[in-house]
Amino acid sequence: MDNIYKPELMEVLQIRQHTTDVKAVSVKFADAGAAERFAFRVGQFGIFSAFGYGESTFNICSSSNWKDHIEFCFRKTGMVTEALWQLDEGDTIGFRGPYGNSYPMEEWEGKNLIFIGGGIAMPPIRCAIWQALENRAKYGDITIVYGARTVGDLVFAGELDKWAARERVRVARCVDPGGETPDWTGEIGFVPTVVERAQIPAANSIALVIGPPVMIKFTLPVLGKMGLAPRDIYTSLENRMKCGLGKCGRCNCGPVYVCKEGPVFTLEQLNSLPADY
Repeated sequence: MDNIYKPELMEVLQIRQHTTDVKAVSVKFADAGAAERFAFRVGQFGIFSAFGYGESTFNICSSSNWKDHIEFCFRKTGMVTEALWQLDEGDTIGFRGPYGNSYPMEEWEGKNLIFIGGGIAMPPIRCAIWQALENRAKYGDITIVYGARTVGDLVFAGELDKWAARERVRVARCVDPGGETPDWTGEIGFVPTVVERAQIPAANSIALVIGPPVMIKFTLPVLGKMGLAPRDIYTSLENRMKCGLGKCGRCNCGPVYVCKEGPVFTLEQLNSLPADY
C-alpha cells in the first residue's frame, strides 16, 4: 500500500517576493510520470514540505489549465515558512495533494462573478479568476474587489491591471485609511465599505469571499443586503487544516472535516455548522 504521507519531490522554478513577508513559489514535479498523472481543480489545496522543518497547507493558487507547474503563496510566520523563505530556484521541496473540494466553476457558468479578497487571501481567489478568464465566454461580468492594510501589502498587484484590461472585468483596489501612498490611485477604505459603495449588480451573481475573519464577518451582511442568497456566497476555510486527510482532527467543525468536506463552503452550509469558525 502506498504511503499516504509520502510527498512527491518538486523542483523550485521561480520565486517572487510580493511584500516584506509574502512570497509566491512556482514548482514542478521532479518525476515526469508524477507530472503526467497529476491534475487538480481550482480551490483545492496542497501540503508543501520544507525537509527537516515540517510541512504547511497552502492553496494551489495557479490555474488548473497550467500544466507545466503549480504555484503556492505563503506568509513568513513560523518555522516551516521561515525555511520556505530561504528557498532558491533549483531547490527541492515536498508536495502532497491535491486535497479537498473545489470551486464549482461549472455550476457558475452563465453567472456574473464577484471576487472579494483581503491581503494574503488573494492567492486562493487568483486561481479562480484565471480559470474564469481562460474560459471567458462561459461567464458573465466579473467584478474583483481586493484590499489590504497598506499599498505594500497587496499581493499579485501586478496582475490586477492585466485583469482590469480584460473584457467585462471591473477591478476595485483598496487600502485601509492611512495605508495609501502619495501616488495611490485606488480606493481608500475597508473592503466591506468599498464593496457597498461599488454598487455591484447582484442579479444572477455568485460571490467568492476570502480574507481575514473580521473582513468576511462584515462583508457577508453587505452581500445579503445586495440581494445575494446564502447559497450563492462562497468562502474557503483553511485556518486549521494540518494533515489534509481527515486523520488528525484538527480541522473538524462539528461533524465536518474541513480538509475533506471543504475547504470550500457556501454561506448556507456554514450557517448549519457550529460557531467554531
